Amino acid sequence: MIRINNIKLNLDYTDLDLKKAVGRKLHIPFEKIQEIKLKKRSIDARKKDNILFLVTLDVKAEGEKKILQKCMKDKDISLVSDKKYKIRICHSSQRPVVIGFGPAGMFSAYILAKAGLRPIILERGCPVEERMEHVQNFKKTGVLNPESNIQFGEGGAGTFSDGKLNTGIKDERIRFVLETFVQCGAPEEILWQAKPHIGTDYLTRMTKNFRNLILKLGGEIYFHAKLININIKNQKLESVIYLQDNQEHELKTNHAIFALGHSARDTLEMLYEKNIILTQKPFAMGVRIEHLQENINKILYGKFWTHPALGSADYKLAVHLKNGRSLYTFCMCPGGEVVPASSETGCLAINGMSNFARDGRNANSALLVGITPEDFGSNHPLAGMFLQRKLEKKAFEVAGADYSAPVICVGDFLKKKISKSFGSVKPSYMPNTAFISPDSYLPAFMCDTLRQGIREMDKRLHGFADKDAILTGIESRSSSPVRILRDENFCSIGVSGFYPCGEGAGYAGGITSACVDGIKCAEALIKQLESERI
Repeated sequence: MIRINNIKLNLDYTDLDLKKAVGRKLHIPFEKIQEIKLKKRSIDARKKDNILFLVTLDVKAEGEKKILQKCMKDKDISLVSDKKYKIRICHSSQRPVVIGFGPAGMFSAYILAKAGLRPIILERGCPVEERMEHVQNFKKTGVLNPESNIQFGEGGAGTFSDGKLNTGIKDERIRFVLETFVQCGAPEEILWQAKPHIGTDYLTRMTKNFRNLILKLGGEIYFHAKLININIKNQKLESVIYLQDNQEHELKTNHAIFALGHSARDTLEMLYEKNIILTQKPFAMGVRIEHLQENINKILYGKFWTHPALGSADYKLAVHLKNGRSLYTFCMCPGGEVVPASSETGCLAINGMSNFARDGRNANSALLVGITPEDFGSNHPLAGMFLQRKLEKKAFEVAGADYSAPVICVGDFLKKKISKSFGSVKPSYMPNTAFISPDSYLPAFMCDTLRQGIREMDKRLHGFADKDAILTGIESRSSSPVRILRDENFCSIGVSGFYPCGEGAGYAGGITSACVDGIKCAEALIKQLESERI
């Protein structure tokens, strides 16, 4: 198969246009083209008067070797072969345990199940159907369920997000992840989108299908099963203890993957007490910024802003400032909403989500300040987590006991004034909002960075500092402030059979990278089980 990169096409291209482009590039007539497969498509919006698609194609053609010889000087043309990810069957009688059923836990459990190991999964939250009801009730009433919310439950925190699948890592397992998502009901275009996303509406449906894949392979999933303790003997995992229906249960196992997620703070505190080696990790906190999606489209797409092939525009910005700090956007949700992401009583946290269509009125993005261990105020391994909790409590206290979110218009924030009314942008957050400046709940260095950074970002994306744009706080759960150290075998240092995994353990930064880390941990566990049989 021949891969062709960097083909430019107009926004209204047809299949015939694809054929013509391939024929021109390979210098062959149409009849020699047997198959054209879209591998990747991105938007080239550098010239607002001539926005194009930039595509990569995989082509089957008659006489491929001769074609490649003629085109050998063209760096955009190469020979490729389809590599399929393969899972080996493991004949061990042991049943490994997976703790947590977010992206990392789901894929580690799936690999173990495909290998024939019939894993047992412990998930502290609910099945996704129940979880959706609890999240909607929280948005309507301000009544939090600490064990079933946007952080905890089947599918993990990523279920209620934009469902972004693009990642900075390079790994052959990524294709397998995307193909598995499609198998579970994700839109097929995620296989070729340069910035693939799924959206919460698809994610919630996919999660149920993923669950059924594992159950059909002999896996078991225990919901409402919260890990509360572990037993270690002679530096080896012996068992895990979980709480379900107010009863403690001990599950004997020498091999468990701990895919806790970044908000299982009580579990991290328990692991610290058990002398599992944890270390501080840099992370980021800040606020969410909301604009009218229509305005973002106009800024980025110019006269093409209503073209149906483009959809809702997104952006990604980062600035390094004179105060030595950095500000960057994260998890930008086109046509999305700001949602309540609290998981602890009396602590306020927010996040952003979109449905697949991204057709909401507002665009929102996290606006994050880098936080380093020097900011934590302590050498304790969990000091970053304690700082998160402290600021979330402060935001809750200043905004109200019904989990109202503090909001302010960008123009007023830059002038150090308190907003009294909204302009063209109305907040999407529920259950309620209150006009409060970030100065009331964030440290001065964070507010200073936000003010400097918003002005700098406006120079790169003119209109970003729109006076009517809204800042909503507090965005505190972008990543884990803790890393559970592991060795070259993916085990916790000094504890055989304990596999820290995914974003909560400090080894991933998004859905796809968490899935990949889950696969790697499962591979390591399988390798260990096979060595024990020898």
